[in-house]
Amino acid sequence: MKKKVLFCLIFIVSIGFVYAPEKKVLKPTATSAEERLKAWEQHELMKKTSIFKDLKWRSVGPVFMGGRITDIEVPPGNHFIIYVAVASGNVWKTENNGTTWIPIFESESSFTIGDIAVSPSNPDIIWVGTGESNSSRSSYAGTGVFKSEDGGKTWKNVKLNDSHHIGRIIIHPENPDIVYVAVIGHLYTENEERGLYKTVDGGKTWKKVLYRNPRTGVIDVAMDPSNPEILYAASWERIRKAWNFVGSGQESGIWKSVDGGEHWVKLTNGFPVGENVGRIGLAVAPSNPNVVYALLDNQAQRPIEKKEGELTIEELKKMKKEDFLKIDPKVLDGFLRRYSVPREYTAEKVISMVKAGELTIYQLVQYLMDANRALFEANVVGAEVYRSDDKGETWRKMNEKYIDNFYYSYGYYFGNIRVSPDNENKIYILGVPLLTSDDGGKTFKNLSWRGVHADHHALWIDPKNPDRLILGNDGGINISYDRGKTWQKINNLPIGQFYTVTVDMEKPYNIYGGLQDNGVVYGPSNHTPEYGVTDPWKSLFGGDGAYVQVDPLDSNIVYVESQFGNIARINKKDGSIKRIKPTGKLNEPPLRYNWQTPYLISPHNPFTLYYGANKLFKSLNRGDSWIYISPDLTTNPQPQGNVPYGTITTISESPLKPGLIYVGTDDGNLWVTKNDGATWTKIGEGLPKKWVSRVVASQYDEGTVFVSFTGYRDDDFEKYLFMSEDYGKTWKSISGNLPSEPINVIREDPKSKDILYVGTEPGVYVSIDRGKTWFSLCNNLPTTPVHDMVVHPRDNELVIGTHGRSVYVLKVNIIQKFVNEKIYEKDLYLFEIEPATIVSSRGFQRAEISMYFYLKSPQTVMIEMLDKNGKSIKKVDFKGEEGINLFEVPLTSETSPLEPSDYKVIVSAGESKIEGKIKLISLPQRFEE
Repeated sequence: MKKKVLFCLIFIVSIGFVYAPEKKVLKPTATSAEERLKAWEQHELMKKTSIFKDLKWRSVGPVFMGGRITDIEVPPGNHFIIYVAVASGNVWKTENNGTTWIPIFESESSFTIGDIAVSPSNPDIIWVGTGESNSSRSSYAGTGVFKSEDGGKTWKNVKLNDSHHIGRIIIHPENPDIVYVAVIGHLYTENEERGLYKTVDGGKTWKKVLYRNPRTGVIDVAMDPSNPEILYAASWERIRKAWNFVGSGQESGIWKSVDGGEHWVKLTNGFPVGENVGRIGLAVAPSNPNVVYALLDNQAQRPIEKKEGELTIEELKKMKKEDFLKIDPKVLDGFLRRYSVPREYTAEKVISMVKAGELTIYQLVQYLMDANRALFEANVVGAEVYRSDDKGETWRKMNEKYIDNFYYSYGYYFGNIRVSPDNENKIYILGVPLLTSDDGGKTFKNLSWRGVHADHHALWIDPKNPDRLILGNDGGINISYDRGKTWQKINNLPIGQFYTVTVDMEKPYNIYGGLQDNGVVYGPSNHTPEYGVTDPWKSLFGGDGAYVQVDPLDSNIVYVESQFGNIARINKKDGSIKRIKPTGKLNEPPLRYNWQTPYLISPHNPFTLYYGANKLFKSLNRGDSWIYISPDLTTNPQPQGNVPYGTITTISESPLKPGLIYVGTDDGNLWVTKNDGATWTKIGEGLPKKWVSRVVASQYDEGTVFVSFTGYRDDDFEKYLFMSEDYGKTWKSISGNLPSEPINVIREDPKSKDILYVGTEPGVYVSIDRGKTWFSLCNNLPTTPVHDMVVHPRDNELVIGTHGRSVYVLKVNIIQKFVNEKIYEKDLYLFEIEPATIVSSRGFQRAEISMYFYLKSPQTVMIEMLDKNGKSIKKVDFKGEEGINLFEVPLTSETSPLEPSDYKVIVSAGESKIEGKIKLISLPQRFEE
């Protein structure tokens, strides 16, 4: 089971909680809430005024694998209505128990959701806390608390804008103006706006009622159902860095107030205190409010357990050379195989190397500390369930045995506990599996059956029918009507968290991508997700998906990857998989692999691959064997924390010159080699020492290269985008008029050297003058982080992988034509109109006409359509705006029959007039009931 979990399940994690000293660097300055909101105002203004704002994106899915759910709420009185919070995919609503959904919070300044609350006394009042509570690699910072008074139709930001992450919102059962918000605070930096906040006037003003220090927030709050003045709050001390995560601390604990939050006491009688107290989840039993439960992530070390005749890594760490040489070779060989050491290293060979001084025990231990393995084998206590039968005055630990295979090393990613409304002893705890107990937490059984994804974060129990459960996890939503014995999968939400996208050259072309929590998938570019249509996307590989590459000679050969560089070559035709991850030698410093380890197929030879750990590797045989062609290209930061750091994050080989390669790292280094790795030159002088999010060698000019940086892991939301025209010797900023938003990716257009695209945390932008000025392409997109993009070279479509709303596609042929033919110099221009389909039903005909035209200045435009005989069939006055305009109108058979033929359109604006052609095509008669 553990092996299956290790290689197949999906997690957002770091390596345990072993403390490591923080690096000696200048303390980063987090972007202020005021600066972030100012950037959002610029984002919105650019969106409204962009000359390309009428270009329309289309969603292509996928939906089948779902995405990370952080909260589920159902309003009282109508249990067919469900609100769902998505980690980085907005808020959704269904009115039919999940059959169909609509997004109701997708145009605000935040896409990441921590919690939803619906007022018990007025279900039209909904609160949303932005910034998810799971402190993982892709847990984005929100922009405060939002409130709707009309069931989610409109929203108002009601402050706490510097909160970044919100754990829970509780609304008074009778007075909807009284609200408590558990603010976790910044993830990567310290800040003051954290703790428990209270409003008594519906969010007009706030009072901080519980606060400990700038590293400690409040992760959960629960209200006594029999007395709303009694509150329980869980404080959590934690701080994440790019290289380390400390998820526990002295200030973590449980607090109680009996006067609506005015005064608090810490509950310590029977509940742990100290530096190992991690995240805590709280729940009060509705059937007996005297009973309070707490789910603790205990980061204390377990006593070492050892099987007879077995060697442990903890023993190895403390072992002296003379003791190592006495180990039974059979015991050592079993140990080496258990840790997947290459078979060339037999026990006899390893003992010989140690004896000869070719290998030290320290080197062996470092080699064995694989980042992925450490996720599951950290020797911490993990999850514990505590119960109080006297409203928190005293506590006792309920589980007598360890709750194994539940939290592993990353309890910070979970932390929720629920009590059944009808039974104080029936509880549910949410971790990698969903577990339930009928005896108050003494014993547990697994409810994660077939069709239920791992990693659980949200559970709603029907207060009137506790058999009905709605579960949220990393794979979306499941519903049970028998307390978890069986589950219905709700897989119709396009909320995939894509890290990467690429395409092939099939017709229609396929889109491939790696997703957080959901492996590697691919699907057709012409798909439109809609009710009743089966999702054609398919899964290729498990784990947390990362980079994907398709062999340009054979699209059946696909390179896929899961977390920490676990790359494989797949043949879609026969289903074969070969793992091809390059590894180092036993007696060399261990390699470091990024969570998303970059690699690429050389544009000059499809058999050649490049792969980046902390060194750059090269293969000439599709990954069957590797050589490294660089030294350590990072700063080699030491000591290492519990998150691999000092790794390569981006690689680009020039399409114009073989062996001209650029490499960027997470610790801010940037390198170039012009001779395929024989020599390397550091080229980052004058650039920010930030995480290099993308480096791209130009496909037009050999010496031109683009680079973007992100300050996300410093809570720095500034824009960092640069261009060099001399192989990186000198740089100039091309961020121009972009809003201050972290930049994830930059791409050149394949048809015009002047066109550049960038993807940022909340959107997409285009430049038509190589970075001097930028226009928004957010258009009809939701607020969503864009992690990767590619322009299909044949179909001229921009494909973006969003981290929360799956994949979108935009036709960019209009932008290409606009630039290449200098359409911007014309007063009026009509772009080629795509054919329209005549749809017939019961004798009635209809064709939807869409046309784009350019106006140099805003004015009223007259649009006339004529049939094949020149007869005018429709005239419309249209208020045109500066830029590219979209005109959409239906043609119907009400005035005259529609025929498959060429129709004419005349567009007139002032003195200018232009004609175009509309081709109507027909489909077979459609009969409907």
